[in-house]
Amino acid sequence: MAKVAIVTGASSGIGRTSAIALSKAGWSIALFARRIDSLLETKSLCADPERILAVQGDVTNEEDVKNLFKATVDKFGRLDLLFNNAGISAKQIPIEDLPLSKFQEIVNVNLVGTFLCTREAVRIFKSQSPQGGRIINNGSISAYTPRPHSAPYTATKHAVLGMTKSTLLDGRNFNITCTQIDIGNAQTDMAGSHSAGALQPNGQTIPEQMMDVTHVGEAVAYIAGLPHEVTVLTFNIMATGMPFVGRG
Repeated sequence: MAKVAIVTGASSGIGRTSAIALSKAGWSIALFARRIDSLLETKSLCADPERILAVQGDVTNEEDVKNLFKATVDKFGRLDLLFNNAGISAKQIPIEDLPLSKFQEIVNVNLVGTFLCTREAVRIFKSQSPQGGRIINNGSISAYTPRPHSAPYTATKHAVLGMTKSTLLDGRNFNITCTQIDIGNAQTDMAGSHSAGALQPNGQTIPEQMMDVTHVGEAVAYIAGLPHEVTVLTFNIMATGMPFVGRG
């Protein structure tokens, strides 16, 4: 029987690439995002579209999230993997110029959305037979080292690392494991502008090395395929030349 995954933020970028890689590896997948047309495009790119469910919704909406998990179990019978991928960032502006509404928007998507999906996944993992499952959280290089003027994004990614550790600890006795994948400079719509020029701590704006996003999808599929008795707590994948080790 094929294993079943949920991928949030599956309409483009890392979510789309990871869904394609999981499908190629034989997974059945529920895709989740706000843009149904883009979700259907992701579905068409998967190895077996007949085993793909597209669910429109918002990770910050509790009822949308509950509907996602119910629809997944109704269609596929169980859940083996949640990839908490949905996330947003803000323009690099000084914190004194940052509106509260923008800060709260980033917290809601990156942290509250991760919480809501994790809660529903854990409920299913504990109740199903055989018991257990795996969660992969999309962290960031910024979970460890910030870029300039990135307080809301950096704060949420540090918080996601705490949630990753707590989920792993609390899931031990239920065959539940949790990984944070920390991605640096994958070529996506969200991060692609770094190749043209990114603000550095010394005030300069310089082009940064990027990597093909397909490598991220392959890494997600690899981690997803590990048995539950094996845990990868954190997994860093980044363009070799990007400024992180010694950033700034």
